Amino acid sequence: MSEGYYNSKKTDDICDDVCGQQGTRAALSMSRLRCILRGFDFKTYIFLFIVIPVGILGLYLHGQKITYFLRPLWESPQKPFHEIPHYYHENVSMESLCKLHGWGIRESPRRVFDAVLFNNEVDMLTIRWKEMYPYVTQYVLLESNSTFTGIVKPLLFANNRDRFKFVESRLTYGVIGGRFKRDENPFVEEAYQRVALDQLLRIGGIEDDDLLIMSDVDEIPSAHTINLLRWCDNIPSVLHLQMRNYLYSFEFFLDNKSWRASIHRYQTGKTRYAHYRQADLLFSDSGWHCSFCFRHISEFIFKMKAYSHNDRVRFPHYLNPDRIQDVICKGDDLFDMLPEEYTFKEIIGKMGSIPHSYSAVHLPAYLLNNADEYRFLLPGNCRRESG
Repeated sequence: MSEGYYNSKKTDDICDDVCGQQGTRAALSMSRLRCILRGFDFKTYIFLFIVIPVGILGLYLHGQKITYFLRPLWESPQKPFHEIPHYYHENVSMESLCKLHGWGIRESPRRVFDAVLFNNEVDMLTIRWKEMYPYVTQYVLLESNSTFTGIVKPLLFANNRDRFKFVESRLTYGVIGGRFKRDENPFVEEAYQRVALDQLLRIGGIEDDDLLIMSDVDEIPSAHTINLLRWCDNIPSVLHLQMRNYLYSFEFFLDNKSWRASIHRYQTGKTRYAHYRQADLLFSDSGWHCSFCFRHISEFIFKMKAYSHNDRVRFPHYLNPDRIQDVICKGDDLFDMLPEEYTFKEIIGKMGSIPHSYSAVHLPAYLLNNADEYRFLLPGNCRRESG
């Protein structure tokens, strides 16, 4: 027998007592597996049975965080807005304020329409409408019996309508039935409802050159911003409104990057109700965005399951009431996510809990005038009602 032939069979000979046996197919498979494992050293076992499983578990638990952290590698920030300075003081005349912005003054103010889709933000809607009340001509509200995610929803505005008697003479209220499409992208249902809101605006009597506010209930334009824009002439046809961005209450200030709210000089056949970028102009310091600013823990749970980003509820324990209460008081993220930023510097800078703020300066007047009722939205009052 040649030496070369002997070497080519050497590996088979090592496991001949295991792999060369006769038996059932299952027994042979197990024998082959034992044969393969016999040739591994201790480090290989560590890698196969500890490192790889732990890595897979880590990806399952924290894959979303890894994706968000690496976001700057494949996604660039949007084109920056052109930010317009905002001048205001209660002792400065409207004519002077318009002039400071480079605009003229009108002989009479424009009509103002405030249009919203309503889900379950009863407290925030009250604060919003009270803030804007002196300057809004018509409130337009559309409510559905379905959330964006196809969950059956009670008509909460209809059930609480007595709380809003102060706007009844100016209210155009509409109800739309949900389509309840299973496994559909929630943004499709959201777009469907926003198109219906266009029709409701026409029913409400909107006309060319009226001001139309497009924003979610929790995006509240300040009263003086609306008053300025209704009195000033030659304002841009579309302005996005920069808002102070808060989470859970006015104790947790995030940043000044809220921009989706917008105000339009209405044009028949052209203006469409939307909640995305529609212009490059951003009016500085124009109000407040208070996201997940609810009185009851149950409202947090409902929104987490109902809104367009419900896919962020990756694990059932995220909806645990005790966990939610703990997250609120710490200023942590309800969905255990990293900041949605486009540069590593901004992501790292915003990692961790939101710092507590103890300033209650420049907040909606109705909130401060009714502080006992809305204490949960003010600094130092993070505990929520369980109902």
